Formats: sequence, C-alpha cells, structure tokens
Amino acid sequence: MAEQPYSPQARRAFPARIAMALLALFVAGCQIVPSSRVPDRPPPQRPQPTPEEPDVSPLPRDETRNRVAVLVPMTGPNAGVGMSIANAANLALLDTGGEKIRITVYDTARSGGAVAAANEALAQGNRLFLGPLLSEDVQAIAPIARRARVPLISFSNDASIAGNGVYMMGFTPDQSVARVVSFARSKGVQRFAALVPDGVYGRRASQAMIEAVEDAGGRLIGMQRFDRSPNSLRTAITRLKAQGGYDAVLIADGGRIAVSAAPLLRAGPSSSARILGTELWSTETDLGRTAGLRGSWYASVPDTMFNQLRTRYRARYGANPYRLASLGYDAVLLAVRVGRDWPVGRNFPERALRDDAGFTGVDGAFRFRSDGVAERSLAVHEVTPGGTTILSPAPRSFTD
Repeated sequence: MAEQPYSPQARRAFPARIAMALLALFVAGCQIVPSSRVPDRPPPQRPQPTPEEPDVSPLPRDETRNRVAVLVPMTGPNAGVGMSIANAANLALLDTGGEKIRITVYDTARSGGAVAAANEALAQGNRLFLGPLLSEDVQAIAPIARRARVPLISFSNDASIAGNGVYMMGFTPDQSVARVVSFARSKGVQRFAALVPDGVYGRRASQAMIEAVEDAGGRLIGMQRFDRSPNSLRTAITRLKAQGGYDAVLIADGGRIAVSAAPLLRAGPSSSARILGTELWSTETDLGRTAGLRGSWYASVPDTMFNQLRTRYRARYGANPYRLASLGYDAVLLAVRVGRDWPVGRNFPERALRDDAGFTGVDGAFRFRSDGVAERSLAVHEVTPGGTTILSPAPRSFTD
C-alpha cells in the first residue's frame, strides 16, 4: 500500500503543540497506511477519515520502519468511535513526525471480524497491535497475538481481559470511584450510598465503591441496583432514600442517567447529599444544565489537552471526535516513544511498556500496572452551570 506523504502544513496550529513539553517526549516518528479493507469514506454524520485515498495494493517491504496495526471498527454501529480513534492516531503521527514506524488501520467490523483483521495485520508484518475497542474482540484475538509474540494495547475498559501480553488503556471505574470517594472523605463526607446499573460495569463499580469507602474510612449506608429503565431507576432511588442518612451518593453510570436521577434524589430525605459520579461523566459537556447536578463531583482524566486535540481534530476533519479518540492519540505517542529504541524487524520491546515512571499523553500521566491495566492520574471535577471546574488537579507524574 502507498504511504501517506508527510505534509508540513498538517503539523501546524495544534495549540501549544500539546504543551510542547509533551511532544518533546516523543522524538521518533511514523507513517500511516490505511488497510485495504478500510472504507475511504465513513457513513454520513460520522467523523471524516483522512483526505488521502487508500491504495488497495499490498504493503511494500519496508526495511527502515516497524509496522504497527490500529485495530478498530471502521464500519457498523461502532464506526463513529473507531473512526475517531483512527483519525486521532493519524493526528499523533503528524504531530510527532519522523520515519521509524508505519501505522496501518484494520477494520475489526469487516467480514470475519477482529480475527480476520488481526490475521491480516500479522501477515503484513505488524509487530504491535493498538486496539481493539471491544472486549469481545480483545478476547478473540489475544491468543493470536500471544502466539505471534505481538503485544496488544487495547482501548477496552474491561480489566478482566488484561495481562499476559494484553494491556488495557481504557478508563476503569475502580480508579475513578476510589479517587472521588477519597476526595469526598477529605472534605468531611462520612456516610456514602450508591446507585449502580446491572451488568459488568455496574458490578465492577459496586465492588470498587465497597473497597473505596472502606479504604477511606467511611461508611457505606446503602447500595441499589437498576436496569437503566426509568421505572427501575425510580424504584432504586425510592429504596435508597428509605435507607436514608447518607452524606453523598454515587451514580455509577453515564451522564444521561445522572440527569434523570438527580431530580429524584433531590426530593425528600438526604436531598442535600453530595452527588458523585464516575469517569463516564466526562463524555458529557452540559451536565450543569440540570440544576440538581450542579455541585456534583466526579473523577476522570483532565480535559485540558483533549480540548486542544478536539480543536485540532475539528479543523482537520470537520467534526468533533468522540471522547475515546484520545486513546488512539496516546497509544501512538506511546508507540513512537518506545519505537525509537525498537530495532527494525525485531519483536516490539514489551518490557518498555512496564516503565514505573509511566508515560504522558493527552489524558495525562499513565503507566501499566503488573496486571496490564493502565493506572491513571485523575482529577476531581465539579459540575457548574457553565460546565466543570477542577477541584483537585491530577498529579503530573507518579512521583509527585
């Protein structure tokens, strides 16, 4: 496949070049090549791909660069998220420059799914996988990657699939819950309650809440589950209020559920309790329109650099990226940094991923724990009428 030519114009106008100091950490470079099965134009109303048309010819032999595969859905119901991640990966490539790594995007929603995409990526010489997005896709291709000794850096948030060559960059509820509960305790909150949805995320959030409250020296007064239907949410809140006596209540779900729950929580006993949220709230920008959510706290990665990335992305692609686009950007920055010491034609130096000092990206400082899960430096945000404000900044590194 033909390489996309490097364009000097494409490197300009990234505000502060993502703080300049960040980009200085990544001195090696890349080229990006679309997979032959990636469509040259996404469905309507989704972020547009790079303007260069894909070349359907096989990838040429390359003696000077290592190949890295980006495995994301480029078609189907998750194409919008996948396209955002792929486009952000391209922006990281342009912002770092250099010629040591070539990146190719493979569609995990194609015929044959993630397995077919992974096998094609291996056949074309890729020695590092960035992605997939979905947990089930990671589970499907992890054995393939292990047999080929190719590390896999997933965009999933399913911590259960990490380890043994699989690394997970996605945002997890356990770290977010622990951060916001600890902060609340430091502000005098003693008695906690929680609303958690059914399903895998809810189970993880509920366990995280139990552990976080215990570790912080607080008391868990009550916890109610719901199935995300209006009636179930209303019933869960009624039962929780009947238990009463809590100073703060965690809504362990996305911002839209929080918008529905807040007015119900503000009526009756414990109406003045502080509402807490998880990292899922970071995808919403208008939570402050709901009066009952103003003054709520949640923990997530800082948004300052992502807002810069969004501006750069919008200027190039004419659309706003999904919040998860930052994972694609940071994964490429990571590959570039490690890639500068990666001999061409050799296996990816996986040991470098386990650097205790960690890495820095759009989403702040992160490092991979021994179980393969990304440990992140989180900020505590407060919902305001005009958006959010940071109450407790994220540490810049793991030595702060």
